[in-house]
Amino acid sequence: MSKTRPLIALSLAAMLVLAACGEAPEDEAPEPDPAEEVEEPDDEAAAPEEEPEEPADPVDFLACQITDTGGVDDRSFNQTVWEGFQRAEAELGVEIAVLESESEADFDPNIRAFMDRGCDLIVTVGFLLGDATEEAAIANPDQNFAIVDFAYEDTYDNLREIIFETDEAGFLAGYVSAGTTESGVVGTYGGINIPTVSIFMDGYLAGVEYYNQEHGTDVVVEGWDGNDGLFTGDFESQDEGRRVTDSLLEQGADIIMPVAGPVGLGTATALEDFGDGLMIWVDTDGYISVPQFSHLMLTSVEKRMDVATFDVIQEALEDRFEGGLYVGTLENEGVGIAPFHDHEDTVPDEVKGALDGLRQGIIDGEISVDPADY
Repeated sequence: MSKTRPLIALSLAAMLVLAACGEAPEDEAPEPDPAEEVEEPDDEAAAPEEEPEEPADPVDFLACQITDTGGVDDRSFNQTVWEGFQRAEAELGVEIAVLESESEADFDPNIRAFMDRGCDLIVTVGFLLGDATEEAAIANPDQNFAIVDFAYEDTYDNLREIIFETDEAGFLAGYVSAGTTESGVVGTYGGINIPTVSIFMDGYLAGVEYYNQEHGTDVVVEGWDGNDGLFTGDFESQDEGRRVTDSLLEQGADIIMPVAGPVGLGTATALEDFGDGLMIWVDTDGYISVPQFSHLMLTSVEKRMDVATFDVIQEALEDRFEGGLYVGTLENEGVGIAPFHDHEDTVPDEVKGALDGLRQGIIDGEISVDPADY
């Protein structure tokens, strides 16, 4: 049976202290890569281009995001949440702002700064902000908060908890990897060993083991055994991502899934230099968010935080905000895997053909995404 895995609040006191804090932009996010220019047709009879949608009229509502140490341009979960904010600005007319956290020491000051600014909703992003967000919500019951990637034992009326069953989507990515590998070895590693990271790796391992069980194969997963594995210790060092990837390549892995935000770019550069192998991105569709390495992306485990964030902002704007838990799953399309893009022909047809049945089996509870069951 597929089991729900709520993330329980853990103390951050023992967490790794990361780089020293610094100035962060308050109202700006990085500009997206420019879209390719499209040549204008010469045919005068061609249909006119559609006019871009007009932005919504401004409303008196300020939505504020606080990132974890990965930064708002991490091409992963902080950036995906920010995209939900940008959509809310365009479609709902709300004002938006962001503060980046360079280290754990920034969490409390950033929350206080946004409260002083009068934010109507403060959204914190990442497991590491769990304690600081809970403390602020308890101390300020009239301030609405939401947190992405954390859930608490207690429920607060002014705190929305947004988590995702990424092991469900990770299972599908593991199954695809096991059915596509040529070496019979695949790999994964994480940034920091916390539940929101290891849940991806659990699902990935379970998907590989399920493939082995169904097909009588013996594909090996390096980097995670269901209890322990490879971690770089942060979400910033691409050099560490490269070092870990090199070790996985030495063990024969030809498909690697980093669960480490920007650290995963180190995997891409290692694969480029090695001249062989593919990778699986997480949180966003890496084919789109990391275009310089799109040719390396077999698929991505998507955590659709932009949709969840937009929904919570809209609820708060319309006075429908409620505390408690939101869980993104395969069933509600809060998680999923991205298209295979350039590697549509790389993945065997029988593997692609099995995915809909696997997805439904997980939704129905007939297929477990817990590696301990294999």
